[in-house]
Amino acid sequence: MKFKEYKGLDLPKISKEILAKWKKNKTFTSSIACREGNPSFVFYEGPPSANGMPGIHHVMARTIKDIFCRYKTQKGYQVHRKAGWDTHGLPVELGVEKDLGITKDDIGKSISVEEYNLACKKAVMRYTDVWHDLTERIGYWIDMGDPYVTYTSKYIESVWWLIKQIHKKKLLYKGYTIQPYSPMAGTGLSSHELNQPGTYQDVTDTTITAQFKTIRESLPEKLQGDLDLFILAWTTTPWTLPSNTALTVGRNIDYIVVRTFNQYTFKPIRVLIAKDLLQKQFGKNYEASEIIENFIPGSKKIPYQVELELKGFELLEIRYEQLWFESPQPIENAQNAFRIIEGEFVTTEEGTGIVHTAPTFGADDAKVAKEASPQVPPLLILDENNNKVPLVDLQGRFRKEVGVLGGRFVKNEYYPEGTAPERSTDVEIAIKLKKENKAFKVEKYTHSYPNCWRTDKPILYYPLDSWFIKVTEVRDLMTELNQDINWKPKSTGQGRFGNWLANANDWNLSRSRFWGIPLPVWRTEDGNESIIIGSIGELRDAIEVSRSKGLMKDNPLQEFKEGVFSNSNYEIIDLHKNVVDKIILSSPQGKPMYREEDLIDVWFDSGSMPYAQWHYPFENKELIDGGSRFPADYIAEGVDQTRGWFYTLHAIATLVFGKKAYKNVVSNGLVLDKIGQKMSKRLGNAVDPFKILDKFGPDATRWYMISNANPWDNLKFDAEGIAEVQRKFFGTLYNTFSFFSLYANIDAFNPYKELLIPLKKRVELDQWILSELHTLIKVVDDAYEDYEPTIASRAISDFVQEKLSNWYVRLCRRRFWKGEYGPDKIAAYQTLHECLVTVSQLSAPIAPFYMDHLYQDLMQEDQTSIHLTDFPKSNSLYINKELEAQVNTARGLTSLALSLRKKQQIKVRQPLQKMIIPVKNKMERSRIELIEGQLKGEINIKEVQILDDASTLLVKDIRPNFKTLGPRFGSELKEIVKLINNLTPEQINEIEEKKQLEVKHNEKNIILGRSDVEVFFKDIEGWQVTQGGGMTIALDMKLSPELKDEGIARELVNRIQNYRKESGLEVTDKINILLKEDSKLQKAVSRNETYILSETLAENLYFKSKIEKGKILEFENIKTEISIKKILS
Repeated sequence: MKFKEYKGLDLPKISKEILAKWKKNKTFTSSIACREGNPSFVFYEGPPSANGMPGIHHVMARTIKDIFCRYKTQKGYQVHRKAGWDTHGLPVELGVEKDLGITKDDIGKSISVEEYNLACKKAVMRYTDVWHDLTERIGYWIDMGDPYVTYTSKYIESVWWLIKQIHKKKLLYKGYTIQPYSPMAGTGLSSHELNQPGTYQDVTDTTITAQFKTIRESLPEKLQGDLDLFILAWTTTPWTLPSNTALTVGRNIDYIVVRTFNQYTFKPIRVLIAKDLLQKQFGKNYEASEIIENFIPGSKKIPYQVELELKGFELLEIRYEQLWFESPQPIENAQNAFRIIEGEFVTTEEGTGIVHTAPTFGADDAKVAKEASPQVPPLLILDENNNKVPLVDLQGRFRKEVGVLGGRFVKNEYYPEGTAPERSTDVEIAIKLKKENKAFKVEKYTHSYPNCWRTDKPILYYPLDSWFIKVTEVRDLMTELNQDINWKPKSTGQGRFGNWLANANDWNLSRSRFWGIPLPVWRTEDGNESIIIGSIGELRDAIEVSRSKGLMKDNPLQEFKEGVFSNSNYEIIDLHKNVVDKIILSSPQGKPMYREEDLIDVWFDSGSMPYAQWHYPFENKELIDGGSRFPADYIAEGVDQTRGWFYTLHAIATLVFGKKAYKNVVSNGLVLDKIGQKMSKRLGNAVDPFKILDKFGPDATRWYMISNANPWDNLKFDAEGIAEVQRKFFGTLYNTFSFFSLYANIDAFNPYKELLIPLKKRVELDQWILSELHTLIKVVDDAYEDYEPTIASRAISDFVQEKLSNWYVRLCRRRFWKGEYGPDKIAAYQTLHECLVTVSQLSAPIAPFYMDHLYQDLMQEDQTSIHLTDFPKSNSLYINKELEAQVNTARGLTSLALSLRKKQQIKVRQPLQKMIIPVKNKMERSRIELIEGQLKGEINIKEVQILDDASTLLVKDIRPNFKTLGPRFGSELKEIVKLINNLTPEQINEIEEKKQLEVKHNEKNIILGRSDVEVFFKDIEGWQVTQGGGMTIALDMKLSPELKDEGIARELVNRIQNYRKESGLEVTDKINILLKEDSKLQKAVSRNETYILSETLAENLYFKSKIEKGKILEFENIKTEISIKKILS
């Protein structure tokens, strides 16, 4: 048996070789098949859209998904995971419109709906091959051979069934309401879409405090004066002013009438405003004055005078003139418009305390207008088809009936690129109102405004006829079920998601688009009769009824065979808009029923995947009802899905089944660039994942992403970080295996032939590393189980780099390359072999390629993948916490000592005489006595002295921390500093041990915290003192001639060993050494010759006056030449 030996670590090459093996051996399929009959672990894949290229953030997201599926497979679960493609919705449609050079308005005119949908169907799978490639290369195991695809008839049928169940529960209704609407996308949006990350953005808009002129006859007598009275109302959306039909006040708010002058026309006016907002609106241009008649236009300040005060309820039913004189009157009940009404939502936080109310463009406005008695009509007009419409069309343009504004977009962002006018509609309105003495104040105002999540253009609030799901009816149950979901991080589930559920609105299901799942609702033209279709069979039968009544000539579903679930049967039909919109059904009364033209919100598509991926309930009913595929044990997506996929999964499961859709969820953060900016092509900081994989391979990339930050924290991606992981973790692991394989091959070690050396018969160092290994197994197992991969990866990294390589292997080197092949050496091989095998199994979920490669090298089994093995089990009999503490004390003390060497620039090869360690108790003394030998070897010292009382040698001192004390004590700081400088040794010990100290100052007690002071040891001449981790050491830095000579000898050994490697000698080859004469070197060699010969496997060492073809050596101010000769046996 011979272990493989390599000339270097090439992670990208290894990943390609392992991937080829996986494909050849069908390892992924085997990992599922070999767990047949075991409990299942259910994972749901959040479907990506393949009409866009994958990015580096997809590597992160897919790694997080993959880790726990691999881990659970190792734990014995059967983990089916089905890939999926999200194929409908705005991303696809907008991309196709761009490709075709059309807009939504062109669909059905210059291009048919059928042609358009066909283009969408092709485009949506454009980058499938690229996604396949990335998925394979990063090692994300998921069944991509049989994915669910949301545009297929099977998937659509399941979605229709879900809609029908919601309808049966009386949770589906149609309503005409004010909703978020995207003119650029041409569709309404749901509240969860409006709350996607980044939708709300700070914008600076033109705002107007408008002057609404009251009708004198409607005013209470005390408000009738010699001047016209204007009502002030503030708006951040001036484009809605032409649609104003009411002004809303707070019933109990205090209002005042103020006499002043308009700052633009300088006309004398009387204005009505909330008392608390007087200063906010009048500001620096106005000043209170007892006499205002002498005002001269152009003066620095405009005078004002408060005339009277009254409550809001006294203003109700006052009427005013329509502000925008070119606007038409409402077509219905115009006599009830343009009056003051009351509303509970009115506050005095900003504005004027009087709200401009346009019922067509605001949900609150519409609500308060309906609640008024009589109701305030919205400003609707009749279009060319005699339909009631608002003054702004669905493209975001004013209709021609608005006069000078007709044809203008309400926001400049809606104009085609490069065609927007210099002055926006809001500015034009402001200018016009100023001239007409209808604007009291115009200013810029920065506020948060929502944009469409896909077009990144401003939305409007618009009156739409839409279908809704009564989420409010199940809101409490959704909140209750969420309590049982394990969220990572918990704060997302309880905070962002929990708060969202508690305030969830009814779900606007309708989308006015073309490529998506059609809403399966048919209604009569009068809206009195409707039918919801829940299956293809239902629809086919309904068409037959329609045919019998002469409403349909042919049945487009005639060829479909109900109950036959072959793909070929389902592929003969198409259930998209271009087909189903032509289907006319018959009502029970024989009236024609037409399909509601809307599509279903694409988020409903993806939220239906737990059931639709299995074509439930038409097929695989037992998978959902029996619980083997529902609910999910685990899902993971980006934090932006909190109000997206996470929400819709939860909502649909609650609505239809009254259950939660998932048990555990990881909400992963964003992948930013290295300085914390979002990646984008525009900024030029986007990272090509394929280039990263080519350079570093998937294992280092995955390990870096997982170990660098918790999955739910934002990752500042830096390729240098991957290089560091490649070097430090994988490089160390590779070097450790290389060390093992080199000496195991020399000694012909075979792990299958040697009897296992019992634990108690192994040396203490073996027992320690195995204790640490079994502790690590438990830590990593618990971390994976709790969906904490960062804890797992960091624990493994620390074990490999610090404990296994930097301590165990380093201290055991001699056992491997010296001595006879006996029980001790076999134990060393068995221990290191077990550590490496276990580490590979623990790390396999994160670094699947290299760990499989390492495992096969260690086990000598090319056909057995690590991913078909069981996860290691921690054996408590191997764990010795006291031994761990003992060795880790040695590691800690060594680290302190080496830091002092570094500080004094004294190499580790240079021996030092003595180290003093003060201890606090007998247990600490005993622990250090047991590791004295390790300390001497690792720190390279001759003597360790343990002191029970170090106060006579190591004197503690204390100094104040001005950064914390200054802000606390201010002018008393000098006295506090003096107090600290006079603290006794006992008080210094107390503040160190108890982390605080109570002292008296100016007849009162004050508490000094540990952060208020710095405790240190006074220097001893010739020594260096340091402390850390609760330990203190003093290191003697004085070098005697003997110590210096030994240091030279050690440097020489290092140079000889390097020369052996360069000369191509085997580690077992014996040599003779020739050195050029040098008195300083000869003196050092003479004192340490036995050590030099032993360490370098040399028989003899000679000094010569001249060395033929020697290699020059320079170190420690010595210049010599060397030649080595292999001794032939």
